[in-house]
Amino acid sequence: MKFPSWLFAAALGLVLAGSLSGAAAPRVSLQLVAEGLVSPVSLAPLPDQQLLVVDQIGHVRLIDASGRLAPDSVLDWTGKLSEINKGSFDERGLQCLALHPGFAKNRRIFLTYTGPRRSSAPANYDCVLRLSEFTLPEASPLRIDPASEKVLLEIDKPYFNHNGGRIAFGPDGLLYVSAGDGGGPKGCDIGEGHAPEGNGQNLKTLLAKILRVDVDQRDAQRNTAYAIPRDNPFATTRDALPEIYAYGVRNPWSLTFDRAGDRALYIADVGQMRWEEIDIIQKGGNYGWPLREGFDGFNREHPELAPTSVPTLGLRGEALLNPVAAYKNASGFKNDPEALGICVTGGYVYRGKAMPEFSGNYLFGDWSGAQGTPQGRILIAWRPTAGSTPKPGWKIEPVRVANNHKLFGCVCGFGEDNNGELYLLTNGSAALTPGRGRVYKLGPAPAL
Repeated sequence: MKFPSWLFAAALGLVLAGSLSGAAAPRVSLQLVAEGLVSPVSLAPLPDQQLLVVDQIGHVRLIDASGRLAPDSVLDWTGKLSEINKGSFDERGLQCLALHPGFAKNRRIFLTYTGPRRSSAPANYDCVLRLSEFTLPEASPLRIDPASEKVLLEIDKPYFNHNGGRIAFGPDGLLYVSAGDGGGPKGCDIGEGHAPEGNGQNLKTLLAKILRVDVDQRDAQRNTAYAIPRDNPFATTRDALPEIYAYGVRNPWSLTFDRAGDRALYIADVGQMRWEEIDIIQKGGNYGWPLREGFDGFNREHPELAPTSVPTLGLRGEALLNPVAAYKNASGFKNDPEALGICVTGGYVYRGKAMPEFSGNYLFGDWSGAQGTPQGRILIAWRPTAGSTPKPGWKIEPVRVANNHKLFGCVCGFGEDNNGELYLLTNGSAALTPGRGRVYKLGPAPAL
């Protein structure tokens, strides 16, 4: 997400009357599941249909099978986090939670969060992005054992923003991790802690990457609490870090696998100010940042200007991969009806049964819709039909919320339950304000 130069007003409502094509917009309904949170950013289902919800300010909360938010935290991690600007915008805090594929037997849980700057980091760095493992005992009430933390991976960060920190286990049983480019007040992959070519194109840093590690093994030779999968693209390359699975990303604000179909890995990569994009991640792929943004080139010194060329090759001579979908950012395309928002928030390929019209397509959102107005939006990227050639990518259009014509604030994330149904995670403002966070379940809209 971006470092805004503005403050949002109180949460208003969401009304999107039509699509880019002028046809009637697709529609959903929202069922309120939980409220009283601050900024829910991640949701994971337990085997018994209960849900774990990550609240950015440092709490993991439980929604039981009846839909009730338990009053006490499953984990209170507030004392372990880096400083958070409560009451205003911030990207630090708890980032994401994932259950081990064998959780039903081993009770292993994985969390990402920002911790205080490590003493080994440069003195002017801001924080560390940390991946840790915990144990959730079977005792009731459910409580993650804080003493069970095992730190697996740490990435020093020069600035508070562009953390990434999304995690998910793939169908191969390996853990995938997103890391943003390190952030900064100007963005553009420029400044303290950024390589001259940008961290996105520098294979000697874990920033601006998609990582893949084996958390069921450790590497005694490298003294890491995880092992490097043998088929990682740079596992045996001397001039690149072996954890890297893909690179050239800016700030992936989601990382999810399609639970069916080809089981592809999707990320939503937040743009600078002209394009927001959705990528399907390929092993070893270079997604272009900061050489490109969306399907376009990128001007690092003047990001507001349209570039005069579109690079096709990376610095190693490798082909740059296109996103599968992109939409215009309202900051760079002012007053453009095709500018759907300012900050993409990734979701899931829908595989549930409640909304069959969306099956196989990517449901996601935009954090706020427009600068200065908290218009969180739900969007969909339609998968191209067989034999068609998408230009320039999958069609994106707004999804109307049929039963809730009041704006629900900012879209912080999405969740998926064991049945493939989706949840919307929102914050009633752009600030970390107590009581404004909510969880909704997406469902079919009533017939017109």
